[in-house]
Amino acid sequence: MNSNDNLAFIGGGNMARSLIGGLIARGTAAGSIRVAEPGTESRDALAADFGVSVFADNAEAVRSATVWVLAVKPQVLREVCEALAPIARSQRPLVISIAAGITSTQLARWLATDTTADAPRAIVRCMPNTPAMLGAGVTGLFATASVDAQGRARAEALLSSAGATVWIDDEALMDAVTAVSGSGPAYVFLLAEAMEAAAKAQGLPDPAARTLVLQTVFGAARMLVESDEAPTELRRRVTSPGGTTQAAIETFEAGGLAALVAKAIGNATERGRQLSAAND
Repeated sequence: MNSNDNLAFIGGGNMARSLIGGLIARGTAAGSIRVAEPGTESRDALAADFGVSVFADNAEAVRSATVWVLAVKPQVLREVCEALAPIARSQRPLVISIAAGITSTQLARWLATDTTADAPRAIVRCMPNTPAMLGAGVTGLFATASVDAQGRARAEALLSSAGATVWIDDEALMDAVTAVSGSGPAYVFLLAEAMEAAAKAQGLPDPAARTLVLQTVFGAARMLVESDEAPTELRRRVTSPGGTTQAAIETFEAGGLAALVAKAIGNATERGRQLSAAND
């Protein structure tokens, strides 16, 4: 982040904590970070853990801030934005939203003081995922045309504190980003859950089943990330003709795994669109 930036988080939940922790670990001064959080215990924890300034009132948190990070639930974001609209018009900050399903057009409209006002258009819409809490996340980002190169760099620096970043040119694809990576960790957890249950059904003791599954998922993920090979090639190398792996893979294919995954991601993408319409 730019050393002259004052950064305000609206919402101090897990994702905000992850980003704050990552920023401070990378050298951002705690004194430049302000956090609005309604919960007393959460505010106290943020101040104690990171040394940041905390506020119960959103308006107090954003005053003098050049970058706003909207980190509240989509269902309450409109109310939050409309209350902050007068300040947004006077300060014209870079607005970064991590709320699923809320478009930049909606944010711009909500941050205007009335229907004819010129809204603050420097908006970056982001979708991080929960591994960001370990610094191992990935975030898709979309920037409106009013975000200049410096603004994009500021947003990327903020989100890269929690993992990799990917810029998306077409905002309509952000719902697909949400479906693939935002929701994606749950798909991996579901597979691990099913593998562990199957291992136990084959007679493996609970501790052994858990360790075998978790380390297999971890090791496979490292191979995917650290290898230059495509997933298809890595799978091929493990699958000996006529062997145990082939028997399992053929079972997955016979059950329509690829089609099921495509349908699941398609449904998640559509749900993102519905969230946007429901909160408009």
